[in-house]
Formats: sequence, C-alpha cells, structure tokens
Amino acid sequence: MTQNAPPQRPGRDGVPEGPGTPSTPTRREPLLRHMLGERLRHLRHLRGETLDQTARRAGISPQYLSEIERGVKEPSSEMIAAITGALDVTLVDLVAAVADRLVVVRDTTRQPTCQAAFALAA
Repeated sequence: MTQNAPPQRPGRDGVPEGPGTPSTPTRREPLLRHMLGERLRHLRHLRGETLDQTARRAGISPQYLSEIERGVKEPSSEMIAAITGALDVTLVDLVAAVADRLVVVRDTTRQPTCQAAFALAA
C-alpha cells in the first residue's frame, strides 16, 4: 500500500519544503531603512529628545519621523540631511555608523559558502 505524499511547496528561499525536507531558517540581511531608522532613534535618545522636538527642528512631522525610525518609510536624501542637521550629526557620521552596524549584522547572518561546506564534509 503506497501513501500519497503531499506536494512540496517552495519555501521562502525557493527551495521546496515538505515532508523529509529539513526546514532551516535563513536569516536575511536587514534593509538599509531599518538600520538607518534604528540609528536615528538611538541618536535622538542620546540627546534625550522627543519625536516632537527633533521633528520640529528638522521641519517634518513627528509621525513621519516615527515612521522613518521604525523603518516604515524610506526617506529621501533631503529628509535624512534635515534630520541629521536637527540631531547635530553629519551625514558622513550617520552613514559610517550604519555601515559599521551592517558589517556586524552581515557577519552573523553569513551562510557557509560551498568551499566551507566541502571543508566541513572532508
């Protein structure tokens, strides 16, 4: 008597998942807007400011600043410049801090390469 196995469905990464297929969670690199928002929020908190205070100086609404900080909105370069100006940081320093954080995150999410997999198998 044969059992009909349910069809395999493509998983998040396009590899079929189903019975007998190991489900290994893959961690994706974060989006730039999320990392940028986290850094802006951190800088605002370091200054001890509310959304209203920083947004007023940047010339934007507190709601919009909140959406940027949460990574919901992807701000234009003009908006980023206005916010960094309100926080008394340079655009270069902001981008460098975000880039440094992305390198750290990338190192923790990096999947083994084929060479590493072969070395482990040997």
